[in-house]
Amino acid sequence: MSELVRTLQVSNVEVLASGLDSPRKLSFGSDGALYVAEAGRGGIGASIPSPSVPGASVFYGATGAITRIQDGVAERVVTGLPSLALADGSDAAGVSDIEFDADGNAYVIVGLASNPSNRDGILKMPDFSQLIAIDSFENGGSWTRLSDFGAYEQANNPDGQNVDTNLYDLLINDNTAYVVDAGANDLLSQRAFSGKPILEAVFPVRDATNRLTGEAVLQQSVPTSVAVGPDGALYVSELTGFPFQAGAAQVYRINEVGQPEVYADGFTNITDIAFDAAGGLYVLEYDANGLLNEGDAGALIYVSPDGQTRTAIVADELINPTGLEIGADRDIYISNKGFVAGQGEVLRLDLEPDTCLSSKPLFYGHVAHDKTTIAANGDPFHVYDPVMPSTVDYQTEWLSI
Repeated sequence: MSELVRTLQVSNVEVLASGLDSPRKLSFGSDGALYVAEAGRGGIGASIPSPSVPGASVFYGATGAITRIQDGVAERVVTGLPSLALADGSDAAGVSDIEFDADGNAYVIVGLASNPSNRDGILKMPDFSQLIAIDSFENGGSWTRLSDFGAYEQANNPDGQNVDTNLYDLLINDNTAYVVDAGANDLLSQRAFSGKPILEAVFPVRDATNRLTGEAVLQQSVPTSVAVGPDGALYVSELTGFPFQAGAAQVYRINEVGQPEVYADGFTNITDIAFDAAGGLYVLEYDANGLLNEGDAGALIYVSPDGQTRTAIVADELINPTGLEIGADRDIYISNKGFVAGQGEVLRLDLEPDTCLSSKPLFYGHVAHDKTTIAANGDPFHVYDPVMPSTVDYQTEWLSI
């Protein structure tokens, strides 16, 4: 790798919204507003075993939501979507992503992080592990189920591992919905939002070592994001499963015959990727030190279009980030503190108009105070609060997928 460092100046880090419940992916709508998927905080309903905390349970509640950020105001416009979480509201599975088609219609996916038989037999909540169309953003929203990706995993289990589904990322391109199932370790598609899901790629297990016992283990890929590259191919990132070691995560390019080929490696616990107009790749890391190590600082890394230079853009302000979006203004929007109820944020990183190649340290401007937060009842209000690191322990997060 080249010694040349490409420095993207960050003049301002602004908190656009806070008080969110486990914010995940985000997307701009045709109205110019930014929409954020909130996985929710679970509730006091039916429970199934926690996928990440041995002996614990996650409980159902209709606390998932879609929040719209527009003109400095954050408002929950769709509420009552399904959510599963631990008793304290953390480690939620629920709404993972929202995307819009060319006509401005909105679609979301809902995770589960479990065997779909638990959805059908215990929870009896069919919206989990589904592709859903948002019919309205008025009066709390309404929606229609379009495709049951959980049933596809139950019937096919393409990776041959435990039957498990956790829809995590959605891409809409050329009237096709591409869905990343982190639990199933595959990429699926839905043509014209009808018919049966189509298998696009399966992401392989690989050998790893359990650092606690020294034993050899099979590490699952746990794909987390899909994006269209400058060459028109699909690119998929991965979190990696246990033992979550630093530097093990990769970005794959799906070739012409549906096989994943390594495009870039050496990352840690990736949650999202996005290409810019120049063909460079932004890579968002959930935990830059690895999930089983101390700390909860995430990272944003830029890979130059030629793949020869990588630049760490920001680290200190990122706490377990889960979603990444590049705006038309070139600003970067990030879902922050993505696995804790009531503390989630959306950050905006303003980049300098010109980029430079330099070995000097990155420059950071001030961290703005909150413009808007959302209370537990869903009402927006204004506060004055600086960005502070979370003290939540995420050491066992993501074992589920």
